[in-house]
Amino acid sequence: MATDSMTAPRTPPGRTLSRGRRITKHALLIGFGLIMLYPLLWMVSSSLKPTETIFRDPSIWPTELDLSNYTEGWTALTHPFHYYMWNSAVIAILSVVGNLLSCSLAAYAFARLRFRGRNFFFALMLATLMLPIHVLIVPQYVLFSQLDWINTILPLVVPKFLAHDAFFIFLMVQFIRGLPRELDEAARIDGCGHLRIYWRIIMPLCVPALATSAVFTFIWTWNDFFSQLIFLTDPDQYTMPIALRSFLDAQGETSWGQLFAMSIVGLAPIFGFFLAGQRYLTQGVATTGFK
Repeated sequence: MATDSMTAPRTPPGRTLSRGRRITKHALLIGFGLIMLYPLLWMVSSSLKPTETIFRDPSIWPTELDLSNYTEGWTALTHPFHYYMWNSAVIAILSVVGNLLSCSLAAYAFARLRFRGRNFFFALMLATLMLPIHVLIVPQYVLFSQLDWINTILPLVVPKFLAHDAFFIFLMVQFIRGLPRELDEAARIDGCGHLRIYWRIIMPLCVPALATSAVFTFIWTWNDFFSQLIFLTDPDQYTMPIALRSFLDAQGETSWGQLFAMSIVGLAPIFGFFLAGQRYLTQGVATTGFK
């Protein structure tokens, strides 16, 4: 027995220390993850509580389940809640299509074409990232009002078809620059022009960047409250974020339970869209280029 104990393999001290560090790191990550998820979990729990007990009982686990917040909140406003979600979906989908088309064309021009002033215009495009929307909203409102576009989805959708979002142009430019130029040269030998190279060669290879742009465009547009509140004043044109604001009553009693319940419903499309494109997000954000 003594011989067996002497010959038994021992765990090196360095490996034990490394394992302890990994356990500590994962424990900290799980703890911070739970802290970040707590507001969402609390909102889910509050949506299942009666309104009068939401702030009286701050625990995550509801003592009694009340699904009436979902049924009553769905029909509490002028239109059923799916009406406002449909308005948001139309704007979000058109914005995604517009951004993918226009920003990819602009990115191809900056990354592959040589023209006078290219670096200047690229720097000017990047400079627009530093302009907050509050600086632009007044001239935009004046312009769209003169075009008689107020109370329509045009102010929210048309700029997306004009390469309005510099962030996505920059993202795609960085990705396209990582693609070998030999692909373009081979396509030119076969008689392809710039449009065919863009559509047949570059776009299939830019799927990660396109998916990343689509996910972020959908999430930002779906959650956009400020711009939609400015340009959509007719209740029939309200989108999901503005409809949620209607549950808040500054003079009367606020329907917190219904507000939280419809907020959970409004989050469902975001989770679905994110899960559908999540496998492209890391590669798209990293813009590693040709693989």
